[in-house]
Amino acid sequence: MTLSAQVLPAHHRHCDDLFVDAEECVQRGDWAVAATAFGHFHDQINTHFDAEETLLFPAFEAATGMSSGPTQMMRHEHEQMRSLLAQLEAACAAHDGEAYAGSAETLLMLMQQHNMKEENILYPMCDQALGPQAEILGSKLDAMLEKGHA
Repeated sequence: MTLSAQVLPAHHRHCDDLFVDAEECVQRGDWAVAATAFGHFHDQINTHFDAEETLLFPAFEAATGMSSGPTQMMRHEHEQMRSLLAQLEAACAAHDGEAYAGSAETLLMLMQQHNMKEENILYPMCDQALGPQAEILGSKLDAMLEKGHA
């Protein structure tokens, strides 16, 4: 397994943990802490999307010549999740626990399906297509995601 296949799934789990933290704060009605927790989750998931969209996907597309395949679908799903993130942000700002819970449930299902497709299909395809470059790309992804932790 290459570094790129290790780095991104680990960051998926990190984002999942931050998502749970924010949701637990909302459920307790601790809106000040919820806003901070959601902000951290939002920053991390956007950093993840950016890392894939600026580093991984273009490298895969260049190596395979496929630009309307799996990476196009992943970008589309990122946009769907960004829309749900905006709904969560609005619900958090409005202290609307019911709206937050509804959007969070939809986002959770989408994230789980999306991550499974990436981890079981796309990342292995990337590793195979990129060959030795996958290790170098993994280091770049790791550095970009680490900056997002700051």
